Parts: sequence; C-alpha cells; structure tokens
Amino acid sequence: MPNLEHPAYPAATLLRLESLVPCRESQVSMLLSIFGERQQFTFPSIFIYGHTSSGKTYVMQTLLNTLQLPHVFVNCVEYFTSRLLLEEILIQLQNCSSETKHASHVLCDTFNDFVRMFKQAVTSQDLQDQTLYIVLDRAEQLREMEANILPAFLRLQELTDRNVTVVLLSEIVWELFRPSTGCFEPFTLYFPDYSIGHLQKILSHNHPPEYSADFYAAYINILLGVFYMVCRDLKELQHLAALNFSKYCEPVVRGEANERDTRKLWKNIEPHLKKAMQTVYLREISSSQWERLQRDDGEPGQLKGLSAHAHVELPYYSKFLLIAAYLASYNPVRTDKRFFLKHHGKIKKTNFMKKHEKTSNHLLGPKPFPLDRLLAILYSIVDNRVAPTANIFSQITSLVTLQLLSLVGHNDQLDGPRYKCTVSLDFIRAIARPQQGSIDTF
Repeated sequence: MPNLEHPAYPAATLLRLESLVPCRESQVSMLLSIFGERQQFTFPSIFIYGHTSSGKTYVMQTLLNTLQLPHVFVNCVEYFTSRLLLEEILIQLQNCSSETKHASHVLCDTFNDFVRMFKQAVTSQDLQDQTLYIVLDRAEQLREMEANILPAFLRLQELTDRNVTVVLLSEIVWELFRPSTGCFEPFTLYFPDYSIGHLQKILSHNHPPEYSADFYAAYINILLGVFYMVCRDLKELQHLAALNFSKYCEPVVRGEANERDTRKLWKNIEPHLKKAMQTVYLREISSSQWERLQRDDGEPGQLKGLSAHAHVELPYYSKFLLIAAYLASYNPVRTDKRFFLKHHGKIKKTNFMKKHEKTSNHLLGPKPFPLDRLLAILYSIVDNRVAPTANIFSQITSLVTLQLLSLVGHNDQLDGPRYKCTVSLDFIRAIARPQQGSIDTF
C-alpha cells in the first residue's frame, strides 16, 4: 500500500515520487498536505531545517519537479547579495513559461522594485491560478544581507497579493534566524538525520546491474559497520561506497570466492577500508589516485594530501612566520631565551621545569601567543634582517585566512592580537626542508 496519497495528484505520479525519496515519506506527506491543490493558497513561508545531507534540497527538488509545480530554486551561497538574489528569482520566473527559453537580464536594486516586477512576471506567465514556490537553499546566508530581506520574503504573499510560497532550506534552527525586532513566523519542518537502517536502504538502492542486490547490500552493511561511527554524511558514504566497491569484488572477479563467501570478501576489503578511514571528508587524493594506490597496495601516506599541506605553496616569509608560530605555540615562553639567543648565559633547571618538561607539549595542544613574541622569534630564525613592514603583517593575515593560524580573542583587545598555530609537525617539516628554508640552525 503506498504511503503517499493526495486527491489532487495521480496515484502513479505519487508512487513514482515515493520511489525517488526513500526514507522521507513522512516529510513528503507533510509537504503534500501543506501544499494542497495547485490553485489553493498555502502557508506564506515554510522553514525546513536539518543537518547536512539530510535530504532537504533533494526532496524539495524532486517533489516540485515530479509534480510539475511552478517553482524557482536559488542557492543563497551562489547569489550572495540581495541584488543578485532578487534578479535571479525574476530571471528564473521568466523561464517558467515554455514559450520563453532565454530571459533577458533584469535590474532590481530594491525589494520594492522586486515586488513590482514580481507581480508583472506572475501576470505575464499566467501563474495567477496556481501556487508559485520560491525555494531559497542555504537560507542562513540571508542573515548576512540587508535587515529587510528576510522579513520581506516571509511576507511576500502579503506584499505581492499573489499565490506564492517561500520555502527556506537551512542547516540551523529558526531561533537563530528570528530578528530581534520580530517577523512573520513561518511553518517549520524538521528533517532528522538518516538512521543506519535508512542509510542501508538508500545506499543499497542503486546497486550495479552486474551484481545481485543481496551482494551489494552485504557490501553496504560492511561499509556502514566500519564508517557509521565516524561518518553519517550520505554524500560522503556514497563516495566511499563507489570508491571501494571494485576492491570488494576482486575475489569474485578472480574466481577465488563467490558472492556468498562473506569471510573472504571481508578479509580482502578490511585493510583497504582502514586506509580509507584516514581520508574521510578530506579528499586528500583524487579517486583515480586512490584506485591506483589500492592496485599497488600502497599506503595513503605515500601520496601526501591536503591534510599534510604538502601541496601548499607559501611565500618566503610566510614559511618562516608559520615556523615561528609553531615554535611559539609549542614551546613555553621561558625557553625562548635558551633557544633563540646566542649568548643566553647559564640557565638553572629548577625542579618545576624538570617536572613539567616530562610532558610533551604536543599532547597538550597549541598555546596562544602574542604578536610581539611571534615577530621576535621570526627575527631570530631568519638570517637576514627583517623589517616589520606592512608586507609582513599582511602575510600574517593571509595565514589566518588560510586557517594555518587562528586568531584568538577579539581584534579590539588592548594588549594586541593573540594567535595559535593550527598545523601539524609534519607540515612544518615539509616547509622547513633545506631547499625551502632550513630550521636546522636552531
């Protein structure tokens, strides 16, 4: 018995929609109830939220396309200013008609202009008799725009006097959206994370035709058993499933095992899944490199990726700034005189120092340091004289932008900014090689 039922749509269409959105039947059923029939007015605004890869964007696109409902779908990250966003909505609205394939560019500077042009476009496209849906994906970006944009979208149905519904898709809750001055409250709908059973069903849905569904389902079960505790992102799991399936099939292809010999199949794939655990989310190497590495039975460390920052090219002084930042983060302040002064004199080792130096600073994590200390260490490790010019300070800002350094505290602190080094020792060794600027002298 089908889970989706609605008198306004054919049963065959709803059955096809149900097959396209597995494990989201309750959310789709709720949306169908909210939408009603084509000509009926629905909620002025709907707020759909949930974690990443919970199916929000896919479900909305599939629902609107399958039921052939007139809609506009805009990503707020791609159209990051109010003008770009409003113009893109009007351009897509002109393309809703089959007669108009290529809409001309429109100019829309204010929301008042948008309301006027929106009413004209709806009338010209003969959309007065059915609900038009405006879907704003990654809607949290609206908070970075002008203060009137979000409240105006929530009341667009009232402002335009047209049958239009604005759907906001976001990864954060509505309480973080609500303006302090108040606004029209949308209907909120939550998309929960997929359970392990849901992931098993979704990942097993599109199995390769040359293998049986049970064989691929057993592979997905093994994959989830390894990765589910560290990764529940559906897109990442789909990538991992496609990347490692050929290795899982090797014993079957070579004739060493059949599809039901799970022990041999697991023994063959286990070491490769452990290697893949090291690169979850990182995309350190391309899929072709990973497949070549599996064929050669190599280690992921043989192809240095972004986690080791081996491919990051930095300017000359940026390398020394990062080395100085690492030294400042992992060495106590009291050791600076001993490490960076040629004639530091005799330093008495107290019991306090001996006790605490037994604990590795790498286990304690990086410590924040002031800008003055960073520059002092930089001057001591660079052979030639370095002037504190604007170029040096701009490179520090660039390192923060690249997330190689992190700014601790606020910019308005009276005692100056404090930083923390965020890279590993492997990265420091990579950029401190003799051909790139050696740190052997200290």
